[in-house]
Amino acid sequence: MQKTTVLFLCTGNSARSQMAEHLLRGATDAFEVHSAGTDPKGVNPLTVQVMSELGVDMSQARSKHLSEFRDQPVSVLITVCAEADKSCPVGALPQVKHRLAWKFDDPAEAKGTQEEKLAVFRRIRDQIAERITEWLKEARAD
Repeated sequence: MQKTTVLFLCTGNSARSQMAEHLLRGATDAFEVHSAGTDPKGVNPLTVQVMSELGVDMSQARSKHLSEFRDQPVSVLITVCAEADKSCPVGALPQVKHRLAWKFDDPAEAKGTQEEKLAVFRRIRDQIAERITEWLKEARAD
């Protein structure tokens, strides 16, 4: 039986969508999980660092453009930022059956010391993890 494919989308595919991809993949093997950006920027090193605190190895992660998934069977598209939700044309992935919008602050815009920036990345990581847990409970209830 083929797994449902979930694609997390943000603008840069550097933090939020990367976190979401790896958190969902670690939470369940029920889905094939990917992430992409409308304008990929490379994986932010602070993303890799805060995910490693949870035991998630993202050393091989790379930013991908939305177009890489045009011909793949993506069933669920979850945007994790308002900009990607606005800028992703509906026709970009015509095979999508469900489109959800989860809006999180962009940790890459955090200002301050390294520790202050890390605190923002951790907060966003934890918010994404909590939302994924809620979504999985909702999906099981359906």
